[in-house]
Amino acid sequence: MENFPHTYYVYGISLHSGIPLSLPVRGYGGLAEIELRIAPASFFSDALAGVSLEQASGSWYQIGRLADGSSYMRWEHVGEFLISGDGRRMSCRQFDRATCESFEVYMLGQALSYALVGQAFEPIHATVVVVNGEAVVFLGDSGFGKSTLAASFISAGYQLLTDDLLILRETHGRLFAYPGPPRIKLFPRTARRFLGTAADGIPMNRDTQKLILPLDRRRSCSLPVSVKAIFALASPREVFRRQPVRLKPLSPREAFLELVKNTFNYRITDGARLQRQFTEASSVSFRQREKRFSLS
Repeated sequence: MENFPHTYYVYGISLHSGIPLSLPVRGYGGLAEIELRIAPASFFSDALAGVSLEQASGSWYQIGRLADGSSYMRWEHVGEFLISGDGRRMSCRQFDRATCESFEVYMLGQALSYALVGQAFEPIHATVVVVNGEAVVFLGDSGFGKSTLAASFISAGYQLLTDDLLILRETHGRLFAYPGPPRIKLFPRTARRFLGTAADGIPMNRDTQKLILPLDRRRSCSLPVSVKAIFALASPREVFRRQPVRLKPLSPREAFLELVKNTFNYRITDGARLQRQFTEASSVSFRQREKRFSLS
């Protein structure tokens, strides 16, 4: 393997990087290894020769699939990435107008999810806090309030484990959640309410007011934590103002559907991936009782 100047630990993997990142240099990385390289614009233009790019409705990034199984993605004003089919190598280029923080959010989220799926992981769209040494998982689509709910826990003295992307793994009969980057994404008003300040936040991109806020060791956890509970957040359409908090147990079938619905990467749909997704969601839903969580 090439000698990289930096090694970081995130989502239970060892990330060998050619560029410095805002990630822990100590931690657990035994699940897999990924190599991250910077590449010039010519590298990407050559790789994309003859490749058609598509943009899904409701998203603002472009994606292309290469003949060798690699995946390309590009966010305007942020950067572009090429992920090998086996998920072991990532090439990246940060655009001039992008901040390092914004570039990392997209690289360590959507882009990295292709590498994770390529290495047979199933990333879940979830935010996780640590309560009394155990992980509490919140499933939900963007806008459902996962990060806001996590911020309320942080303000009460608990730690964040991951915000947006979750990797689960069973070890010795216990389900473990693995830590993501030590940061949370919040709107300024929410940041001021729960974290006391929004001054340290960096805008995610030019089209949103949402901020990227780094968290220190007191507010974030960098080790795998066993899962205590999983909550599927109700859609905002199902919730009314002044409605009390409600918890409803989910059947294994309902829990399975929530896990599948909250996959982090819905673009890779080959048969092997879908079968693995079905198997893992079934396993988690039958061993871990989930509840639907409603709050106004």
